[in-house]
Amino acid sequence: MGKNWFSRWVFMAMMMSTIFWYVEGLGVNWGTQATHPLKPDTVVQMLKDNGIQKVKLFDADEETMSALGGSGIEVMVAIPNNQLAEMSDYDRALQWVRKNVTRYNFKSGGVNIKYVAVGNEPFLKAYNNSFLNVTFPALMNIQNALNQVGLGDSIKATVPLNADVYESPDSNNAVPSAGIFRPDLSELMTQIVQFLSKNNAPFTVNIYPFLSLYGNDNFPFDYAFFDGVSNPINDNGVLYTNVFDANFDTLVSALKSIGFGNMPIFVGEVGWPTDGDKNANIQNALRFYNGLLPRLASNKGTPRRQGYIEVYLFGLIDEDAKSIEPGNFERHWGIFSFDGKPKFPMHVSNQHGQNKLLVGAKDVHYLDPKWCMFNPNANNLSNLADNINYACTFADCTPLGYGSSCNNLDANGNASYAFNMYYQVQNQNDLACNFEG
Repeated sequence: MGKNWFSRWVFMAMMMSTIFWYVEGLGVNWGTQATHPLKPDTVVQMLKDNGIQKVKLFDADEETMSALGGSGIEVMVAIPNNQLAEMSDYDRALQWVRKNVTRYNFKSGGVNIKYVAVGNEPFLKAYNNSFLNVTFPALMNIQNALNQVGLGDSIKATVPLNADVYESPDSNNAVPSAGIFRPDLSELMTQIVQFLSKNNAPFTVNIYPFLSLYGNDNFPFDYAFFDGVSNPINDNGVLYTNVFDANFDTLVSALKSIGFGNMPIFVGEVGWPTDGDKNANIQNALRFYNGLLPRLASNKGTPRRQGYIEVYLFGLIDEDAKSIEPGNFERHWGIFSFDGKPKFPMHVSNQHGQNKLLVGAKDVHYLDPKWCMFNPNANNLSNLADNINYACTFADCTPLGYGSSCNNLDANGNASYAFNMYYQVQNQNDLACNFEG
């Protein structure tokens, strides 16, 4: 018992080591794909309570924008990928800007919009070129529309891109200095970068060290973090000890290869999930943030890009309705749980000269404390598996997966978990706890 107490004390001491890092201008991604999302006013208050001054959205939802009005928080609004084709028409782009930017752009009580994200990772290979021909026209039209309404100097359009748009071509000696844009995208990326540069807009990239580990047991585990590796990558005398720096500098080299080596780079998304995979847990997330935050706070930069890096953590809150096609972890990226409770002790700002732990959401309204459980005395279990599958189709059962937080439950526990999650998603409707008896 004494040993277990000591182990818990050591673990808590390790957790508390996260709290004393002040990262200037750190942003967060606010996603809203949840079955019971927090009210926008509640989230905005949570952002303010935590001193978070920058937020990146995935749409321009009216309720969200209204809640951000007068907050002073710097906002990146977004155009979803499924609207990019519409934005290829200039009149539609101008209409979008007037509806989602201009109407909120006033000094007293307005929204502090700084950027428009045109799509989100539109060139992912998984999209099979669906957005290949519409992204650049949409980017041009949105920026030109911002220019036309007199906001182009203060609000910039950018395209958050996945890191797979660039590469180091020699797979046997993949060093950052050899970075180039993917050959099939090279001409298009050159046009996009030229346009961004012309309008003094940043290049936005999403970097996920976790994904280097996901599904790749041969990837050196420690290289995903920031606390040292036994075999760093030697790039012509420059040593790389973590994949974040190497990935970022591969982009720097790719930009340099087309003549834009000094272009501003934003990291639009970076973080670590806490469930849904064997490597997605609180301990690894803490290890990651314990390395990332002090690096950012030091303004050290990377070997090829010294100084401050603008970063948006992904994400703010867990989203239990996100697609799990990329993996079960997709619903567990938040530094806060679905109800706005901090997952671990850390801070993202320094308010009034004081370091503060994360502050949870206030005035959260919960359903009644009722649960739906598997009936061990049920007579007919022939359809049990089908009923569990049905429940998990409409509710989040990702913690039951291999390597996840609840994958050690027995068959009855799995059934209770699935049935209860469905029951809660259905707002505790009595019929939602039937499941054929």
